[in-house]
Amino acid sequence: MSEQHTFQAETQQLLNILIHSLYTEKEIFLRELISNASDALNRLQFEMLTNDDVVDPQADLEIHIELDEEAKTLTVSDTGIGMNRDEIIAGLGTIAKSGAKAFIEAMADKPDDAAAIIGKFGVGFYSAFMVAKQVDVISRSFRKDDEAIKWSATGGTNYALETVEKDLRGTEVVIHLKDDEEEFTRGFRIKDIIRRHSDYVAFPIFVGEDEEPTNKQQAIWRRAPSEVDDEEYDSFYKMLTMDFTGARHHIHVRADVPMQFYALLFLPGSGQQNMFSPRTEAGLKLYARKVLIEEYNRELLPEYLSFVQGVVDSEDLPLSVTRESIQATRVMASLKKTLTRRVLSELKRMAKNDRDKYLRIFQEFGAYLKQGLVIESEDRSDLEPLMFYQTTHDDDPSQFHTLDEYVERMSANQDDIYYVVADDYASGARSPHLDAFRQRGIEVLYFTHPVDAMLPMGLVDFKGHKLVSVDSAELDLAAVGEAAEAESTVKDALEADSFGALLERVKAILGGRVSDVREGKTLVGSPARLVSEDGSANRYMFRINRLLDQDYELPVKALELNPRHPLMHNLSGMIAAGGADELIDAVAEQVFETALLQDGIHPDPSSMADRLTLLMQAATGSAGADLDFAGAKTVISEPAADETPQIDLGDLDIEDAEGSTPL
Repeated sequence: MSEQHTFQAETQQLLNILIHSLYTEKEIFLRELISNASDALNRLQFEMLTNDDVVDPQADLEIHIELDEEAKTLTVSDTGIGMNRDEIIAGLGTIAKSGAKAFIEAMADKPDDAAAIIGKFGVGFYSAFMVAKQVDVISRSFRKDDEAIKWSATGGTNYALETVEKDLRGTEVVIHLKDDEEEFTRGFRIKDIIRRHSDYVAFPIFVGEDEEPTNKQQAIWRRAPSEVDDEEYDSFYKMLTMDFTGARHHIHVRADVPMQFYALLFLPGSGQQNMFSPRTEAGLKLYARKVLIEEYNRELLPEYLSFVQGVVDSEDLPLSVTRESIQATRVMASLKKTLTRRVLSELKRMAKNDRDKYLRIFQEFGAYLKQGLVIESEDRSDLEPLMFYQTTHDDDPSQFHTLDEYVERMSANQDDIYYVVADDYASGARSPHLDAFRQRGIEVLYFTHPVDAMLPMGLVDFKGHKLVSVDSAELDLAAVGEAAEAESTVKDALEADSFGALLERVKAILGGRVSDVREGKTLVGSPARLVSEDGSANRYMFRINRLLDQDYELPVKALELNPRHPLMHNLSGMIAAGGADELIDAVAEQVFETALLQDGIHPDPSSMADRLTLLMQAATGSAGADLDFAGAKTVISEPAADETPQIDLGDLDIEDAEGSTPL
């Protein structure tokens, strides 16, 4: 007797979308049903590795598609694991993990992409309602004591269940086609869909009375690379990932020693997560003797290669007695080592012989490889040739260089490799730390990707050359390269007494926010810079913690001032003349905060706005304004109509290059 059940609310909404929407690729329903049948066969195959007490243990593992033009039905049947009553209610009456809701939200944004996104959300079966006015599912579980069950629905709010007779194990899905969908009862049309969407399904797919399967059946990864053309690789990648932009590169491996395995790996075209991909996690599809063991295996490649997609199939891999797990054995360790070496070798070959192609890959996935350089010290020698950097060699953000190329161009007497850490290329190029390096023609690497802050922890040296940050407090370039002539805007150094007074005044103003205020030996065109006295490799970890939105403390650095810069001359003159403390303090604060900003570590750049406005008012002599610097006021007098506004700072004259000029 038939029982009536009500669909989950989200399932009803899903069915309404599918039934009342017209998609240009309705044929994808067949792809989804075949995929479900293949999964059922895979699960049965796995079950029988440890349990042969099943219904029809000798039945062939295959998929059949029957077409009836007169009755206008299409039936997809398999000899897989089957379902009992509870499983069919759970599987077809509801959709687990809010799959329907996620699908509905995705469809709201991209209503024309049904073909690409249906499979992702676990709603593939329901795509049958795009072409069906009724769907019947008749299933018998592999368990001998379970009864066969029939599920029927017409796309309304209810579905029916009843117990039926079925001798064979497995599932039959009967599609009662709508009146205008008769094309799906024609054999040639069905075979064409199978060849385009399901050619590499590991089980034979028979259509009608055909004695030969329609699909190739032999997995592409088990074929010799010489037998597979680029179009087939591309087709398989798109079927695997639903990434229809295609892969950047593929690596096809077949090995007999020291173990027998097959692998087909792909480097995706983009590092952005494809929201429509059925591959919702990182990891490779793992087969053991053609049996799918894990959909997402993360033990076959190191984490820094987790962007690689593909399949691995081993003849030597032992299985445990529990489903969806494998023993941690020497075979797995050896397999990981072999695959990792092969991927890295291919990347190194590409970096050497096809630089443009490699750089496109590096720009997408370089962050992963840099992570490996820090974490996997044993792979360092393989990863170093894969690192490319923007540098001051050409100051062109489109150009990238290797460490080997940097070493070949090192200046006279240069032993160290220098780098600057910045939030982006533009910020790095404007860094005051580069003054002396540019003056002496010393090349500097730009570390501007968010993960680059980790590099000093793993890339400590290269071929005997220590990597040194340009903000190091102990930096001494006096003997490196050859200094060019100073620019005409650079003054003579302040006298020791005057500069000493300036240092003491700034130190008093900034207090504990800096570890010291001292003369900068390497500054040329910039008034100041902040230097790190912490020489540890993890001194930039605050950048990583900031990126991850974790708690962090900004480092306390030393402030170096340039005794030759006009600003320092002006500030020193104001101090010597007893100028307005409020203005001197404001300028000192701004020098410090500008240095913070240039290093990309200012915690709140917008907080400078009020001070900058007041400084601009002071510089332009705004009339009638009371300038309040840190709570103190500097009064600007109201000038006569024919006078230029001047700031009343006790008739203070600030000496400049030509003599003395009123501020």
